[in-house]
Amino acid sequence: MNDSNYIYTALADIAGLSLFAAVRESPVLAALRDLLEDISEEKTEDDPFSLPDTEQDIISDWAAFTSAFIQSLWQSGGDYSFYLTVARLALADDNPYTHAAEKRQSIPPVLNAVARTDLSRLGRIASFEIHSMGFHIAEALRKFGLEAGAQSIEEESRVFYAEGKKILAEGKDPLLAIFPENANWGVSLPAVTEYLRRNGAGLLNQHDSFYWIPGNTRDIQAVSAAAVFFPPAVLSLSLRPVQNPDPVRFGDLYGYGEQRSTVIANTLRFLEGKYANNLLLYGDRGTGKSATVKAVFNEYADRGLKLLEIGKSDLGYLSDLLDLLAGRSLKFIIFIDDLSFETTDDSFRSLKALLEGGIECRPANVVIYATSNRRHLVRERLADRPSAEAAASGDIRAFDTMQEQFSLADRFGLTVIYATPGQEDYLRIAEYIAKKRGLLSPASTEEERGRFRENALKWEKWFNGRSPRTAVQYVDWAAGAGGKENGGIKFPWD
Repeated sequence: MNDSNYIYTALADIAGLSLFAAVRESPVLAALRDLLEDISEEKTEDDPFSLPDTEQDIISDWAAFTSAFIQSLWQSGGDYSFYLTVARLALADDNPYTHAAEKRQSIPPVLNAVARTDLSRLGRIASFEIHSMGFHIAEALRKFGLEAGAQSIEEESRVFYAEGKKILAEGKDPLLAIFPENANWGVSLPAVTEYLRRNGAGLLNQHDSFYWIPGNTRDIQAVSAAAVFFPPAVLSLSLRPVQNPDPVRFGDLYGYGEQRSTVIANTLRFLEGKYANNLLLYGDRGTGKSATVKAVFNEYADRGLKLLEIGKSDLGYLSDLLDLLAGRSLKFIIFIDDLSFETTDDSFRSLKALLEGGIECRPANVVIYATSNRRHLVRERLADRPSAEAAASGDIRAFDTMQEQFSLADRFGLTVIYATPGQEDYLRIAEYIAKKRGLLSPASTEEERGRFRENALKWEKWFNGRSPRTAVQYVDWAAGAGGKENGGIKFPWD
């Protein structure tokens, strides 16, 4: 197999990445590097009766590269274009330059210079001719009688080339406005900087909603105890993007207008850089507390708002999370769903101190929105209540446990209450959802509407009681049920 200059150039560009060094270790570029290294390796034997070890490695490396390429596109939802894959990797990297750009800081000339040369390298890597490399490999395989393998690699190479060219020719991907085809990516530095300022650096510009996974951070810190880890990189490794976020909007919800107005007003104050409160959305189950938080996030995600959900069991690491978020320029809602405690444990005290009262204050770019079915968040027992005798004697300590339980809820700046709807409100909610689904319309007869309402009442008695959630579940059944009974809908009680 004859070595070619383009292979050595690509290897040099991959090896030369400095600020964007983490991109080199991405599965796609790491697999490409291994493949190129084996292609460029000098062979010391030429046995016509067996395939040399180098050739075996090349076959394995080609398979690893194609697998990594396809997996990265499947996970990101991107098009099958190697060019755009590298572009996404560049914009998703967390490094001192991308972080400074996100924070709208003045970027030192040396940082700009290194970023520009790294972008030039990445542009050349993105333009690497995968199909030429595939044909190069196929030619070598034929020398050893592996015609079927050669044809397979040639076919894959042609498809990669044709699909990538078609996507670039269409010019629909917004990344092409930043990285035009056949252009030096180093010239795109101002456009990259502006993109990062609007959308954030690293994983944050690829997704809007995340789960917090503190275990990843602990593992990284344990392995790298002697190293200085770049904090934004730790953050990216501690987040898991929500792959199928709930798209709920306020237009999908009915009722509770006063409650939602309070949440919207507080969120807008937060986005405008004004003082905003942490929120506790308290009320009966299924009344739309969580839906309100997700809807307000969806309404304003295009203004740099991110949603980050943390589990109750991880609240002990909330301080670590806030430390990482404090260094970002984006706005974050920390979402704690179904918050409640059996006792005033360490998680309870950690959250209490961070909300108000501890020596550490909440970063200005973070608010905490929590939902709960418990008014005071902690399970209350009769034994915790002060006795009448203790109260009459003026024994203040008898009230300590109760006061401790009340203290956490009191530290949320605003408590928004969601009560169970009355019967008529429940029916209106069900009708509103049914109209959006096309089950009811202005042309629906009184008989059809009456039957719909009658079955809605039966549904809430059979199942979960009156609530917006119950109304959604009822309409879901009605929309998907079959049969001839009850106007084409067969219910569980029929």
